[in-house]
Amino acid sequence: MTKTMIRSILIAFTIIAQVSVNAQTPVDSLAIVTANWEVKEVGKEMRSLQAAFPSLYGGPQYVSIVEVKPSRKAKAGIGISKQMKTLSTLAQEHKATAAINGSYYNMSNGNSVTFLKVYKAVSDSTTEAEFNIRVTGAVAVRKGKLRILPWSRSIERGYKKKKGIILASGPLMLQNSHNADWSACDKDFIVTKHPRSAIATTKDKRVLLITVDGRSPGNAIGMSIPELAHLIKILGGKTALNLDGGGSTTLYLNGNILNHPCDNKRFDHEGERHIPNMIYFNMNNSLRSYQSATLRKYAQMDRK
Repeated sequence: MTKTMIRSILIAFTIIAQVSVNAQTPVDSLAIVTANWEVKEVGKEMRSLQAAFPSLYGGPQYVSIVEVKPSRKAKAGIGISKQMKTLSTLAQEHKATAAINGSYYNMSNGNSVTFLKVYKAVSDSTTEAEFNIRVTGAVAVRKGKLRILPWSRSIERGYKKKKGIILASGPLMLQNSHNADWSACDKDFIVTKHPRSAIATTKDKRVLLITVDGRSPGNAIGMSIPELAHLIKILGGKTALNLDGGGSTTLYLNGNILNHPCDNKRFDHEGERHIPNMIYFNMNNSLRSYQSATLRKYAQMDRK
């Protein structure tokens, strides 16, 4: 074998190794589909799915999902607090069955740094920095139903709807089962592996609350935005939105934290960060009592 041939083989192996680390491969797709998912049913409307991957997107991963099936009983909501609290506390205050941390915020004062409107009242607007880094989507909830929408400066300036609650986040990852456009987002944020939180809807109208653990070498390395979008696509996602991640990434179900929040730098369930907002599902209240409770909590928040 000549030196040229050896050099060519080494180069080829180097390229293959880089692709396996930085891109989504058929091996990754197969790993997701054939994973040993631990499934727990929560009534007829909801279930959790969790899996540990020894190797996915170049390293170990731990993925937790709450799947909400289409139902009149399951009511979506966006929970807000003037005081930053753990997701567990917020979920319990709202009598939520399932919840995931919400969008980006100022960690010093708890104010949202993305658009937040509760019925007629605009609470916060998206900062220029957030638009420049990642905000291209939003979650809208009205009458207990949830939608994921595209978002932009022009949409925000012209947003006049007075019913429901809307919270901007991003980036938008999937639209009609295809990757969204991330060209206007900060490249480092898109390609760096982080703990991630996301919300997705499927073709059959299921809602997926998804967390990916990270910052725990040997247990979970986190995902980039393209990797997370690929994961959600393989799971059947049609539309998907990235939420606040990192130390905020937390998933709650029936009084328990499913994932491994990393704010305490340990791979356990105790590292919850204090946050000001969340997205949740409630399976106990009627629509009328749910709406009354939402308005009452917002009124109490404004008085504090």
